Amino acid sequence: MKLTKKSHACVRLEKDGQTLVIDPGGFSEEDAAVGADAILITHEHADHFDESRLRAAMEHDPAARIWTLRSVAERISAAFPGRVHTVGHGDTFTAAGFEVQVHGELHAVIHPDIPRITNVGYLIDDGVVFHPGDALTVPDRPVRTLMLPVMAPWNKISEVIDYVREVRPQRAYDVHDALLTDLARPIYDRQIGALGGTDHQRLTPGASAQV
Repeated sequence: MKLTKKSHACVRLEKDGQTLVIDPGGFSEEDAAVGADAILITHEHADHFDESRLRAAMEHDPAARIWTLRSVAERISAAFPGRVHTVGHGDTFTAAGFEVQVHGELHAVIHPDIPRITNVGYLIDDGVVFHPGDALTVPDRPVRTLMLPVMAPWNKISEVIDYVREVRPQRAYDVHDALLTDLARPIYDRQIGALGGTDHQRLTPGASAQV
């Protein structure tokens, strides 16, 4: 499977001539989802869900489909009749040849005064890739490649390190990193790499790796 990092929380997976894109939000490239056969959205926040990017992908390929949680589906299903599927924790489905399992229910706590929204993570092909969205969800099965939300208003580096330790993936690639400056990146790389207990790597937007 080929994994391509897009800006912020968006990743693109390619296998057997088909493409799956996760979280092409407002911090990602405008064409981040164009060419996708399937699109997965973890939650409704604008840096993960952007209707204009979805519209570009859906108009580019009339066969493209979206899988997402109810709060997002309710906002976009009318624009794409019959092409938006609602999923939740515990669901399994096949999207563009990728086997997907849904894990998680709630967004991480930003502040106690801010109500928590729904958030789901997607485990691809029985653990080849796991994207948790905006939560530190631990799947109930091994993960080969963890998409690691490295910097967000709702986390701190000690939590990120402990999350890597708990999931115990073979490797972790940074996502949710648009707010992390180049000046700070070496600090995160060094501390997560030294303390996380796994192969921690970072891909620049547009760069790819085989997973």
